[in-house]
Amino acid sequence: MSYAIHEPVLHPTPIPKLRPTQMTVGLREVALKRKAWAARGGKKADGFLAHHLAPVVIGPSERSFLVDHHHLVRALHDEGLESVFVVIVADLRKLDLETFWNVMEFHGWAHPYDANGKRRDFADLPKTVEDLVDDPYRSLAGELRSAGGFAKDTTPFSEFLWADFLRPRIKAKELRKDFDTALEHATTLAKTEDASYLPGWCAPHVKPAQVAKTAAAKKPAAAKGAAGKEASGKSAKHKDEAKLRRGAAPPAAD
Repeated sequence: MSYAIHEPVLHPTPIPKLRPTQMTVGLREVALKRKAWAARGGKKADGFLAHHLAPVVIGPSERSFLVDHHHLVRALHDEGLESVFVVIVADLRKLDLETFWNVMEFHGWAHPYDANGKRRDFADLPKTVEDLVDDPYRSLAGELRSAGGFAKDTTPFSEFLWADFLRPRIKAKELRKDFDTALEHATTLAKTEDASYLPGWCAPHVKPAQVAKTAAAKKPAAAKGAAGKEASGKSAKHKDEAKLRRGAAPPAAD
């Protein structure tokens, strides 16, 4: 996400005071960030917090609206941290609520979509990061980017766009049962032309038939050999049948 930094706040801001601007997170990604945080300690942890300021927009009633780093802040909250340092990217406290949300949406600072990818009212946004709900497809999109399925991009909420692309193409049952297999499936889908409109798409432009041809070329040589023998056998059989129809004797059996 792209934004200009206006003013760092050097005193801690309580995490419960930060209002989310999205409805979901990928809890699998949150768990990974929790694990990474737990591995830090002492000065490393302090240094990490000093270099990972939470970007906020000041809104009506002087509330602080978190516009990025929802996964990180949720992870820190779940790890027991009570506050984080923030950086103010815009001060919109003088706006009425309707105008405020219009400006937030214009800048790509809000994403009011639920775990099914459905648009909701801004009033339905959670009040704290603790209330953010899990969207497994957001976790899948995050892992897909980490695996090189698409490039990091400054488009606001780009991983959510990828999550919405994957949602109708990978069954929820498949995702719950075997995440790694679902990730392989997602990697294949990310290389198709269907995904070319998405931010960070980095596959070559190929037709669906070429994708299928490439996949077929990766089959084991043994399978190809067996198929070739079967085809040869059918061809010989057809030749023998043709000879019989012309009155010629078929070749002697071994």
